[in-house]
Amino acid sequence: MQYLLEAFAYLTAAEHWQGPAGLGARIGEHLGYTALTVTVTALIAVPIGMWVGHTRRGAAAVVSAAGALRALPALGMLTFLAVVLPMGVRVPLVPATIALVLLAAAPLITGIVAGFDSVDREVVQSARAAGYSERQILTRVELPLGAPVMVGGLRSCVVQVLATATVVAFIGLGGLGRLLIDGLAVQDYSRMVAGALAVTALALIVDLCLAAVQRWCRPRTRQSRATR
Repeated sequence: MQYLLEAFAYLTAAEHWQGPAGLGARIGEHLGYTALTVTVTALIAVPIGMWVGHTRRGAAAVVSAAGALRALPALGMLTFLAVVLPMGVRVPLVPATIALVLLAAAPLITGIVAGFDSVDREVVQSARAAGYSERQILTRVELPLGAPVMVGGLRSCVVQVLATATVVAFIGLGGLGRLLIDGLAVQDYSRMVAGALAVTALALIVDLCLAAVQRWCRPRTRQSRATR
């Protein structure tokens, strides 16, 4: 309980929010790593998920591979990439991004494929029978109807990256993981608890924002519009 109270005191002290090593800078770095990882992951996972979800080809294999990626140990994989990659030590952002992308791809791909699966096949067949092209079926039927589930996959992806990005501090990068590493180095356990609380709070805030986006993406029926 003492460490928890000291952690709250650490988080509310104005001097700990100032400077390049302050909480404000660490949160900015943490969000930057997360944004970079999610962007790279989206460039890879979204086309794969859309192709698999729309064509229904290789869905079982892709989902199984995505599930296997979830089992990868983040810290072990990060250390391995930092040592193996030629530029891993000199440019630690490269192995860090690769490790986080491998972890983030699983929930995003699975969420996109699940979004396509949530669309009633009869609706798709009706659109095809009405003369819709495959592009129109994708953009006007499957994506709008499956968007809530897909955003749920994005939500899981972002929160997982936010929670896992603390490990990049082990190879010399910043972010909120520095509070854990630096606190452990000097046995400042209140700083470590403060870092854990900051990461948890940041993940919860982002999760609530994405939950609001997910609710907004739900298809609105005539009855719901009339109720509003």
